Order: sequence, then C-alpha cells, then structure tokens
Amino acid sequence: DDDDDIVQLSSHALAALQEFYLEQQQREGMKTSQGFNQYSVGSIEEDWQLSQFWYSDETASRLANEAVVAAGKGGRIACVSAPSVYQKLKEQDGKDFSACILEYDRRFSVYGEEFIFYDYNHPLNLPENLLPHSFDIVIADPPYLSEECLQKTAETIKHLTKGKILLCTGAIMEEQAAKHLGVKICNFIPKHSRNLANEFRCYVNYASGLD
Repeated sequence: DDDDDIVQLSSHALAALQEFYLEQQQREGMKTSQGFNQYSVGSIEEDWQLSQFWYSDETASRLANEAVVAAGKGGRIACVSAPSVYQKLKEQDGKDFSACILEYDRRFSVYGEEFIFYDYNHPLNLPENLLPHSFDIVIADPPYLSEECLQKTAETIKHLTKGKILLCTGAIMEEQAAKHLGVKICNFIPKHSRNLANEFRCYVNYASGLD
C-alpha cells in the first residue's frame, strides 16, 4: 500500500513544527503591523552563514551615539559590515548627521540609496560617488576573525575615513588591529543579542566616550 510509505511525525515533532510556524507567522505579522519599524535591530534576521550576529539593543545604541558625537554636527558616518549600528542611527533620523551602510547582504538594499554593496575581498571596489576620505568616522565590524579579513577591511576603512575609526572585532585581534589601523582597545564591552564564543571588543584611534 502506498500509504505505508508516508512518513509519520511523532506528536512531539509535530508540536515543535507547529510552534515554529506559529512563531514565524507572528514575526511576519509584527513586520506588517502598523507599528513595525524597518530600522529596528532584528527587523532583518541574522544569517549565520554570512557570520551575522547582531548587537544587543543597548550596545547598538551606545555605538550609534558614539558615532554621532564623534562625527560632529553635519557629520557623515559609514557603517562597514555593522548594520545594527546603522539601524540605530536611522532611528535617530532628523538629527544633524548622515549615514550609509556598506554590506554584502543584499537584503539591506531595502534601505535604498544609503545601501552600498560591499565585499571585503574587493576592498576598494566602491561606487565613484563614495569619495576618498569623505566620512567623519567609519565604524566597522569585519565579518570574520582573521587577519586577511581585517587587513582588507582596513583598506576600505582608511580609504573612507577623514581620520576617526571605530572598530568592533574579537579581543584576539588586538595586535592585528593596532598593526593595520593604529587603534587601541576600549574599556566598553560590546554585547550581542546572542552570546558569542569569542570575547568581543571595541577599538578606536581617537579620544572616545567608550572608556
């Protein structure tokens, strides 16, 4: 009988599957509800295959506020592989600064002209209108804890910034961060919405409010 070939889910597995679909529907429902903010952290879900781990709300806010202060009045801020900070900056829309997001994940293209496709493997493959040294501060979070990734991202950072750099990466990258960007570790400990195995830190090359 063909019916014998049909896989039967256990009641436990079926309940788990139903719960998953319910949560998915609830998430989508939140996104389409009137109060949904497309810039809230988590509005675009993490893709672990792209090594995406969003900051906690508190950390994203702290870094965004630091960037605004560092950029100054009318300042320009570039977020390189740091979408949670960009999203927090956009929640402050109306303040006297501008921001853009450089990201490999094209889902962030929903943010329009402020989205710039970015692949760290080609650090200077950037649009012509992204002029050298045109940003008051660059905040960057290289996707991988490797010297190659940091070195290539550093090329992008140095190309874009007028001088100020805020780097977020693993504590194990301290020596390489100093070598490639001349940045020093801060006292502030950034947190993620999910706990990471590697200790994470912030690094700057200016007198910041993160100490």
